[in-house]
Amino acid sequence: MKTKMEIVSNWLPRYTGTPAEEIGKWVLLTNFDDYVHRFAARFKTPIKGLDRPMQTCTNSDGLTIVNFGIGSANAATIMDLLMAVDLEGVLFLGKCGGTKRSTEIGHFILPMAAIRGEGTSDDYFPPEVPALPSFKLHKFVSQKIQEANMEYRTGVVYTTNRRVWEHDQEFKDRLGRMRVMGVDMETATIFTVGFMNNIARGALLLVSDKPMTPEGVKTEKSDRHVTDNYVDAHIDIGIKAMSEISSQGERIKHFHF
Repeated sequence: MKTKMEIVSNWLPRYTGTPAEEIGKWVLLTNFDDYVHRFAARFKTPIKGLDRPMQTCTNSDGLTIVNFGIGSANAATIMDLLMAVDLEGVLFLGKCGGTKRSTEIGHFILPMAAIRGEGTSDDYFPPEVPALPSFKLHKFVSQKIQEANMEYRTGVVYTTNRRVWEHDQEFKDRLGRMRVMGVDMETATIFTVGFMNNIARGALLLVSDKPMTPEGVKTEKSDRHVTDNYVDAHIDIGIKAMSEISSQGERIKHFHF
């Protein structure tokens, strides 16, 4: 195997247990297996890849959800592997820590950009290249959030490869100086690798904790509260957006650079 396409075409089913032709043109990405199980239960469709690093489920309309795992390296991997599919677009349903007082748990963040603090994306583009979503995709997602009468914010998020940083005041002070609205581990990578691979991409982030203060750090109890109260709405908006964009949204053009 000499080309990137040859490699990803072979590796996509190896990682997911799903042939490329069984993955839809519109894809929801998540890093929570619970999201995939809820999607599967809603559409009464089987989950594939339970014995693989990544799991998929595709409904009868051809919308696929993929659990790629946690972190920027896995985010880059799935955005490379999805090159094997003739995709129209990808929407990441992730969680993030809210860093502003106005951003409450249960709110959504539709990021206008992400700061590339994870390092993984440096293997794809120089650090000067911004990590941006596809505008027309985000425009349509915004419309679906408004139709659902849900609270959301727009702004910049910071993507880091550090999982345990909530105790580090110097790191938190840096986040404050950057004026970011949220912090996560995947968004900048998805935007950057999607740009590299000419994949239309977006992210709808659910604020799951407020880690800038000790009492706001995520715990098992607080995470269960978020799951019980907000995850279904998160999935609902993702499904509606990616199911309806092909018939109602503006056409997304792919430009090669």
